[in-house]
Amino acid sequence: MLEGEVIGISIKDFFTKPMLKIAILPLVFTMIIMLIFFYTAAGYGFEALELYVQQAQSGQEVTVADDAPFYFVWMTTIIAFLFKYSITSWLVGFLLYTVGTIFVMMFSVFLTIIIIGFLTPMILKVLHKRHYSHLEINGFGSLLSPVWVAVKSGLIMMLLFILFIPLYFIPIVNLFAINLPFYYFFHKLLTYDVASTMLTEDEYKLIHAKKANSFRFRTMFLYFLSMIPSLMLFSAVFYIIYLGHSYFLELAKLRGIELKVDPTKEEVKLIEKD
Repeated sequence: MLEGEVIGISIKDFFTKPMLKIAILPLVFTMIIMLIFFYTAAGYGFEALELYVQQAQSGQEVTVADDAPFYFVWMTTIIAFLFKYSITSWLVGFLLYTVGTIFVMMFSVFLTIIIIGFLTPMILKVLHKRHYSHLEINGFGSLLSPVWVAVKSGLIMMLLFILFIPLYFIPIVNLFAINLPFYYFFHKLLTYDVASTMLTEDEYKLIHAKKANSFRFRTMFLYFLSMIPSLMLFSAVFYIIYLGHSYFLELAKLRGIELKVDPTKEEVKLIEKD
């Protein structure tokens, strides 16, 4: 089956009533969490953060109020240390103004990815009933497995960010250096959420032994889509649908079942044999 056909049927599935209902949930929860963070910070006062920066730059002792949000405490502690030295002060200023915007945007992206992880079984259940009811699915892992994968991938992502710091100052190269850690986390969470819901561990290993690069290209395509502002908030369900179709088709091949897309209805069907 051509990749364009898989994308086409995924788009059609996304615009069905059950999927559109599910698609609203990541948007709502992400917006609520983002607004909570924003108004908590706004309520405390963005001016306070500016004051801390000025105190740090002038060499004064930085004091944080007891009722400050936890992330203000972390932020000011780091700022107080880095602004003591001119070279690190310049470095922080550069990163805040050039990279900070990307981090804010990606925070919403990965917040959506984490939320969609809880909805993946529901999405794949609809997909399975609609197209692949002839395929038996068996997920692997435990309730805590996705949490462990998220924590492990997050730590590796942070390590990559630290290792790539020298590359952030090289034009063009810095685009890859900034996005590669994000992509790693994005790829790991998406593929694990989908695969662990519908495949056995052995099936997962067999498919990725042969098709690992194919799935990397798919998640890379989805990652580029997520770079479009606000699109991720609406299209996260499409990502699961698209990867779900891809895994279902590979699972059918693994079990010796041939499938095709009906061009008139854009539905997946068994190939009829004489």
